[in-house]
Amino acid sequence: MKLIFSALPVFLFSALAAPAQDAASGVAESSGPTLIELFHQGGWLMWVLLAFSVFAIANALYLLLTLREGRVSPNAVVRDVFEQLQRGDLQSARKVCDYRSSAFSHIAIAAIDAVSNLSETNPAMVPSVVEDAIEGEGTRQAALLDESTEWLLDVSTIAPMVGLLGTVLGMLHAFHAVGDIAAARPVILAQGVSMALITTIAGLIIAVPCAIAYAYFRRRARKLSAVLECRGSEILQILLASRRGN
Repeated sequence: MKLIFSALPVFLFSALAAPAQDAASGVAESSGPTLIELFHQGGWLMWVLLAFSVFAIANALYLLLTLREGRVSPNAVVRDVFEQLQRGDLQSARKVCDYRSSAFSHIAIAAIDAVSNLSETNPAMVPSVVEDAIEGEGTRQAALLDESTEWLLDVSTIAPMVGLLGTVLGMLHAFHAVGDIAAARPVILAQGVSMALITTIAGLIIAVPCAIAYAYFRRRARKLSAVLECRGSEILQILLASRRGN
């Protein structure tokens, strides 16, 4: 996955070279436009598409680093928190969570705070309130994991539309040129449409890898959400067992 996004800008310009060389073959058989010339021929919207590609790469790399069980639910933190909760030391367990923030830490803090607030005032309400606190915070953390992947979906949706906009603008420019120049109308029209298609090709080249990456990271986020759900259930069981032991 990292290889796909690291090669995306190179793939973008290399793929654009093929149609442009075909369009230029009727004018000059020996030479074709360079990649930089292709970029400029695509118009100012190519800068927008380039920004989308850079943003997509950065977002994919960020997700590779953050959407991991070691970041969402670190084993060391889970082990330390469970040990402290089994001993009944809620304050030490909370300090462990505060020391290393993670999605699991937030769920554990929500459960610990619920127990601390109700253990003295209304002990009978502790089980249901703690369960609601774990479920609510778990749902919030799962939503945050899903939202972190939405940027890739947005890019995969918007990039082809930007490319299509460039195509429409290019065709309008081509028809305007045909209207101004009576000679060689087919050549001018063909060249204009070919250059206009550069933005559509660029948009699709960006959108396809982004769609693939979104599907991959969305599945990873759902797996991590399931892990958090299991951790939340374990926290609840430990807290209830600790209260029964006391």
